Amino acid sequence: MTQIDDHPLRYALVNELHARPFPALRAPCVAAYVAVKQPQEAQNRNRAEDMAHVLALLDRNGSSHPQPNATHFSGTIGRAELKWESHTEFVTYSAFSEGLPARPFDPDEMEVFPEDWLAEAPGVRLASVLVRVEVLGDEAALLAKLDQWFVAESLAVARVVDGAAVIAGDFRIDPAGHMRFAVFVKPDTGARRIGRIVQRLCEVETYRAMSMLGLMRARGLTGKLNALDPQLSELVSGLDSNARPAEENLHELLRISAELESLAVQHSFRFGATGAYEAIVNQRIAALREERVAGRQSFGEFMMRRYDPAMRTVKSAEARLVSMAERATRAAELLRTRVDVERSAQNQKLLESMDKRADLALRLQHTVEGLSVVAISYYAVSLAAYAAYPVTEALHISKGMATAVLTPLVVLGVWLALRRIKREMR
Repeated sequence: MTQIDDHPLRYALVNELHARPFPALRAPCVAAYVAVKQPQEAQNRNRAEDMAHVLALLDRNGSSHPQPNATHFSGTIGRAELKWESHTEFVTYSAFSEGLPARPFDPDEMEVFPEDWLAEAPGVRLASVLVRVEVLGDEAALLAKLDQWFVAESLAVARVVDGAAVIAGDFRIDPAGHMRFAVFVKPDTGARRIGRIVQRLCEVETYRAMSMLGLMRARGLTGKLNALDPQLSELVSGLDSNARPAEENLHELLRISAELESLAVQHSFRFGATGAYEAIVNQRIAALREERVAGRQSFGEFMMRRYDPAMRTVKSAEARLVSMAERATRAAELLRTRVDVERSAQNQKLLESMDKRADLALRLQHTVEGLSVVAISYYAVSLAAYAAYPVTEALHISKGMATAVLTPLVVLGVWLALRRIKREMR
């Protein structure tokens, strides 16, 4: 085959399809799961701190290390199998151990992650889950265990993946600080299938918690929008009123628009992430292919009643923010147009006033020209009289007669001279 150069990312793109494999688990077993997230700007965190934290756990158990810049790793810590994954905003640790403790959901199962090591985590705990995997037996005995382990009011139970297993959980945090899920699998269920079921339960809880962060942000945003909405409505309703100058309304409207844009920038990432996490939660539940057990509510029904309203609240707050920003933009354009029209009218009046001033100046100029003829003629007659004095004296003409004869001639000459100068200037 003719040699051809590969794209630099060809192998990386193919390997990404096989990244983060599901664990292979055999019943009975337990899973301890922890998700850690930095409180603020987690997407921009220093991922070297995450790597250093998992290396500290591996070094305690003398385990091998992941590759530099790895985003997932599987290895052994003591008698448990560890799975570590780094995501956009959080890091997850899963530990799977064979066998079952005598006490269901014993908090000691979480001791696979030492308390002092957890305290040094670069972030805070977002999710903490204990999963108990048993072999499926009699349905009556199964329901009795569920009634004993979980809160009946919020218990969700479903038969999943073509009847291979029954899953249950109440989505409540127990006194030890962990959320509990129970998985009952048929004896012939494969290890990979059990691993996929456990992994999806942990993911449902993690992505549910991540998406609910958007609800908290939406509630805070709603309070701010409630304060801005009356101000915006008042400005919009007063667009056709002259109670306040249009420029003052425009400045106030621009202030509200700037505040809305700032809120949009602050919340855009969280709302976008919430939509993505919600889609993952729904996809993970759909992948379980639930069937009802003994008339109990399924995970999908639980989410529809408890989770979906929260997501609709987030979407409503996001849509309201966008709508208010658009209203403010449209109102600002209308006000800006009104201000431009008013300024055009003012400029028109200013031009009319300038025309009047120019007309007055022209009239004054004509008046001044007449006075100038008189003044220049006065001095010109005096000079002409002095110049003609020797001639008039030789002709025995009196000074008064000479002045009387020269005056109209000089005035006519001055007037003609000024008119010629004015015509040349034009």
